[in-house]
Amino acid sequence: MTDEPEEKRNIILRLWDWFWSPTAVLSVGFTLIAGFLAGILFWGGFHWTLEMTNTEEFCTSCHTMETNLGEYRQTIHYNNHSGVRAICSDCHVPHEWQHKIKAKVMAVKDVYHEIAGTMNTPEKYEEHRLEMAEAVWTKMKLSDSRECRNCHNFEYMDFTIQETRAAAEHQRAIDNDMTCIDCHQGIAHNLPPGYQQRYENLVDRLAARDPSIRKAHDTVDAVVIKDYLETSIP
Repeated sequence: MTDEPEEKRNIILRLWDWFWSPTAVLSVGFTLIAGFLAGILFWGGFHWTLEMTNTEEFCTSCHTMETNLGEYRQTIHYNNHSGVRAICSDCHVPHEWQHKIKAKVMAVKDVYHEIAGTMNTPEKYEEHRLEMAEAVWTKMKLSDSRECRNCHNFEYMDFTIQETRAAAEHQRAIDNDMTCIDCHQGIAHNLPPGYQQRYENLVDRLAARDPSIRKAHDTVDAVVIKDYLETSIP
């Protein structure tokens, strides 16, 4: 009759011997432990890098971002009665992992344009303002304004304590399956001339390509909405 405890003990000993048996240079166990620790250090460093590139200081460290920074500091996302500040990454970086990584990869183009001097003068910046705005609008429209919903969500809004106009507009947005960017194109940065027609053309193109994208877009001037927000919120 087989001595079962002795057999199990032998299996454990064999596994222990295998774990610490030498490879060409080091033991298997040491290699696994070192690899595990290296993985922790790599993941920690990677996560730290992601968080560091989310800071406002990093986002505005490039010369071409100074214009954006000045405009943003004049909006309610920078100073408001609640004391809650939304920084660059809150509006431009998704929280979901897969979308966040994609956004980080796509941001490499900003480094390229900084080095290439694509927008190193106020005149060049204004020349590209409409193009940059359209890129953001497209991203927001296709994602149902995902980055806006990092902080804002219709489901959490109490319309009874909102300004009458705001409550009415938000209810209209819900009823017409609209998304944040349909009304708030210029909530944090100045809008370029001709933005309304450009936005309508964008929405029409997206809807033609993908019927699931509603053509609903606001007819209220986004500048009027922006001015209303800045004057109604102390």
